Amino acid sequence: MQNSTRLFIGVDVGGTKVAAGLVDAFGNITDQIRVPMVASDAAAGLAAVKSAIDSVRDTANSRQSPIGGIGVCAPGPLDPHTGVILNPPNVPGWRNFPLADEISQAYSLPVRMDNDGNAAALAEALWGAGRGYKNVFYATIGTGIGTGIIFDRHIYHGHTGAAAEGGHVTIDYRGPRCPCGKFGCIEVLASGAAIARRAAEKIAAGHASSIRDLTGGGAVTAEIVGRAFAAGDLLAKEVLQQTAMFLSVWLGNIVDLLEPDLMIIGGGASPLIQPFFDEIGKELSDWSVNPRAGEIPLVAAHYGPDAGIAGAAALCQVRDDQ
Repeated sequence: MQNSTRLFIGVDVGGTKVAAGLVDAFGNITDQIRVPMVASDAAAGLAAVKSAIDSVRDTANSRQSPIGGIGVCAPGPLDPHTGVILNPPNVPGWRNFPLADEISQAYSLPVRMDNDGNAAALAEALWGAGRGYKNVFYATIGTGIGTGIIFDRHIYHGHTGAAAEGGHVTIDYRGPRCPCGKFGCIEVLASGAAIARRAAEKIAAGHASSIRDLTGGGAVTAEIVGRAFAAGDLLAKEVLQQTAMFLSVWLGNIVDLLEPDLMIIGGGASPLIQPFFDEIGKELSDWSVNPRAGEIPLVAAHYGPDAGIAGAAALCQVRDDQ
């Protein structure tokens, strides 16, 4: 049984920053901090993580609030079972690095670790938009696309721990090459970066749009496309409708494979897609053999930029329940 007075430390490790926060048993983030991620070598990276943990731990100690554990979202690829970072591109020196053990030894607390998509999915299932549902599919749409699968309140990791790489499901084998090396992944077609690229290509081809003026001579971004769409720009609308169609095809495959109780969309680019949720829901029946695909709710995530902190803390709470 959970002790509702305990707090958990959630740590979100990124390529440029480390965010850490105190999270209670109901998923509320009571305090948080962000520090720069110094990735020059393994020791510097670990020191940045410990600096963020120290700050929020001191806050908990000053309030005499017990800490039940530390959860970490870390750069992949990683092994969620052993807490070992395998070979992250953004943190030199962390190859086969036992991050969970290093943190556990430093603080004498249980440490759980997973990738950000899995952890955010768990937080949404426990406390957020997926609360009350048993089986949840979560997607975070930002620069790339990450996903998480929750079965009966637990993350589905697969045989080796590498399951739920849903962003790299191909929906068009003749499509552009994804940075992962495959062709036509949903990430290379519907991520924030893909939205920006498609808009820029159309503008370069001579299509009229207010997007060019909004850039001020700089690069096209997904955020600018969203601003243009809100102002009624037709090219921005076309780009986002095409993105919604790609997502409909992809989510139709997800429904046929998993038939979750609920599908949740989060991430920095998700506000651009939310106006098309109803449209995607109606299209699902055309892209799924499941005749009841349209009955599966598609909803916005509860957690925004703090999804990593909440998700990391959720890793500890579920393990503590077992």
